[in-house]
Amino acid sequence: MTVQALAPGFLRKTADAVDACRDYVRQAQHACHGVVAPGGRIDSALLEAEQRRVHGFAWIATVVEGLAQLHGWAARLDLAGRLGAGEELLLRIGFGEYLAQLIGGLPMGQNEIVRPVDLGLSAAAAALAELPSVRWFLAEGQTPQVRRNLADRLADGWRPDETLGDATLDMVRDQFRRFSDERIAPGAHGWHLADVLIPDEIVAEMAALGVFGVCIDPEYGGLGLGKLAMCVVSEELSRGWIAAGSLGTRSEIAGELISTNGTLEQKRRWLPGIASGQVLPTAVFTEPDTGSDLASVRTRAVRDEAQGWLIIGSKTWITHASRSDLMTVLARTEAVAGHNGLSMFLAAKTRGAPDNPFSDPGLSGSEIPVLGYRGMKEYVLTFEGFAVSTDGLLGAETGAGFRQLMRTFEGARIQTAARAVGVARNAFDIGLRYALERRQFGKVLLSFPRVSDKLAMMLVETVIARELTYFAARTKDAGDRSDIEAGMAKLLAARVAWSNADAAVQIHGGNGYALEYEISRVLCDARILNIFEGAAEIQASVIGRGLLVRQV
Repeated sequence: MTVQALAPGFLRKTADAVDACRDYVRQAQHACHGVVAPGGRIDSALLEAEQRRVHGFAWIATVVEGLAQLHGWAARLDLAGRLGAGEELLLRIGFGEYLAQLIGGLPMGQNEIVRPVDLGLSAAAAALAELPSVRWFLAEGQTPQVRRNLADRLADGWRPDETLGDATLDMVRDQFRRFSDERIAPGAHGWHLADVLIPDEIVAEMAALGVFGVCIDPEYGGLGLGKLAMCVVSEELSRGWIAAGSLGTRSEIAGELISTNGTLEQKRRWLPGIASGQVLPTAVFTEPDTGSDLASVRTRAVRDEAQGWLIIGSKTWITHASRSDLMTVLARTEAVAGHNGLSMFLAAKTRGAPDNPFSDPGLSGSEIPVLGYRGMKEYVLTFEGFAVSTDGLLGAETGAGFRQLMRTFEGARIQTAARAVGVARNAFDIGLRYALERRQFGKVLLSFPRVSDKLAMMLVETVIARELTYFAARTKDAGDRSDIEAGMAKLLAARVAWSNADAAVQIHGGNGYALEYEISRVLCDARILNIFEGAAEIQASVIGRGLLVRQV
């Protein structure tokens, strides 16, 4: 399909709408700050009591940043001469829908809507709606005809531009898309139904492609490509199966923990093995009674003259624990409350076998059966004096574990957002394929407005989530603090993945509920994204508090 010229002044409209929305965010920030920081400093008790208000503000800021990044994507394409009529339709729908949500009601969850009145923003929302650019999108953006036009283009094979303006990154996408299509997607549903680990040969092939060392410095055998490349790799692998995209998460966490905080000896010992895939790590942080409250970790590490350290306690939801060779373990080394007494350990373990998953003395585990997110398996681990050598203390520093871990969460959450984008895109692809193949009442499903409407919005939100994720990655790659940006990316992308999967099941009708159809797997996989690496509520707290601290 040839690229068609945009309507005159179209990008000026999106730019003006973004400027107006940013001003709306500032008003929301000011109003929220006045409630939770009446004396000028944030009151933690008020922050919790006004959680709905703070989280609503976080969602407003996230949606606005999503629109800003959607505009940025279009502007870059325009400069490259690649922005066409299909992209214009996508922008019209995205701006029309999200502006309407900002003004009328924004979903924070399935049954939680935040409205302007909840934040004292009724007058500000009314004023926003009257601005010319906003008014145009409300009237001309998310219309039945615009959605129909986009669906017709999808039926003809059009897809939005995915180029990144970097030959290396575009090559990475092409390489991993082919690998995912040829080696992951064909086996994914069978592996899921059988509830087995991703085959060792697939893991080896991923290692050969550099999956586990994308962000590790070349000095230690990695690719040194940065977080944006990591996003592209994770997104494409997760299109095939979330488990494939998630295999790299533990390597990302361990690699950044060691690269940022490790001693020279720890870097030399562990990073080359992680980068090559010879060492498969697992993250051992969560406990049965703490969840996201990591400052309340109870698992202890006590000094032992003969063995170094002995770990005692219980951890849960430990992914890929049996087949791993290295555990990054958060444990309490000081008898003080809060995060000051926590330390991080690099704990070597023996890779488990199917008939003997945990063979090391002092370590045992039991599998947690799960709905989806299979292929690596989840475990409860029990440590009963598990030995860690003296040089296993990360950075040779006690009491720094919580701080060390918090630094890695930015990268981990960006990577999780990329996984969510891949799952969202897969759900869209599966739904569209079914809508083009399935016929009802003598027509293909895509010809029915309620079906084409779903698919149009699924694609629009996937692109918004993708661009927000890339924005977070670019921020991280620039060396800037990116906790807020990472939280925004994960918050929105996880919601889009679930929404897309749910919509695709609906398009399938009864077949979507049958285990033989792969969309049933995608639905189960998508649900976890709003929970792990910090639940949606945690992300909203990070975003809300972080932005309010900036309030002057």
